[in-house]
Amino acid sequence: MKKLILIAAASGLALAAPLLAHQHMDHSAHSEAHVLDTAAFNQMHGEAVSGAINHPTRAEDRLRDVHRNPAEVLAFFHVGPEMKVGEYSPGGGWYSRLLGHYLGGEGQLVGLYNNPMIATADPARQQRVRDQAAGFGAEVAGYTNLPADRFSGLTLDKAAEQKGTFDRILVIRAMHGITRAGIADTEIRAMRELLKDDGYLGIVQHRAKADAPWSYANGSKGYLKQQDVIDFMRLNGFELVAESEINANPKDPANHAEGVWEMPPVQATKRADLAGLGESDRMTLLFKKAM
Repeated sequence: MKKLILIAAASGLALAAPLLAHQHMDHSAHSEAHVLDTAAFNQMHGEAVSGAINHPTRAEDRLRDVHRNPAEVLAFFHVGPEMKVGEYSPGGGWYSRLLGHYLGGEGQLVGLYNNPMIATADPARQQRVRDQAAGFGAEVAGYTNLPADRFSGLTLDKAAEQKGTFDRILVIRAMHGITRAGIADTEIRAMRELLKDDGYLGIVQHRAKADAPWSYANGSKGYLKQQDVIDFMRLNGFELVAESEINANPKDPANHAEGVWEMPPVQATKRADLAGLGESDRMTLLFKKAM
């Protein structure tokens, strides 16, 4: 039976803006032991979260915290500082820098990269993917000033080598890319293989309107429908545990001719009417492995 769980951030996190209470739906048939109330999570890990978020090396990154809500996201996904966490398709490094500080003491951060053999047929591009994975540890060490051996990278064709060892995998603003490329099934199934039986996968993704046409919500514009993502994950061996409006932005019309890249922070088309709207409307979903 569905039940509402109130997500309320504890006052122990020293953030630039106060944390807001959010609701999400628990879709599991029974109470999930990992779905602690957020106040309890913050009581255990609030100091570590706050320390990572407010680290001096994140001075520029913190400008986006009001839109990306990192404290709430870590709490919703229940990412503990002692966990082994995979960050899929690390990209520009915004989450890598945060997670590096948060996990660099007790935990492990692993950058997860495309299976190069399915991502491209070009051998040179395949090698670039492998090189990015190999260099991830040094990259995060450079961000955080922590030893590089606390971090590592992995291409998903090597998933069997670390099968069943990950506590969490985070797929942040990346589902549209692998959907558009036609490799989402293979990538998500490889991530499933990496997770422990009690591990969880969290998704943050630009959200299309529920009535958006397929031509807009097929990944080419950066947006996907929330129900499409839930259904896709179910088909690939996952069950929805909970969903949240942490990263919702009702101001985003999600109807941009050039896609999500018209929204801040990219603002590819420099549209003045979008400049003050914040970042895109986003779904935030938590999944467990179906057994």
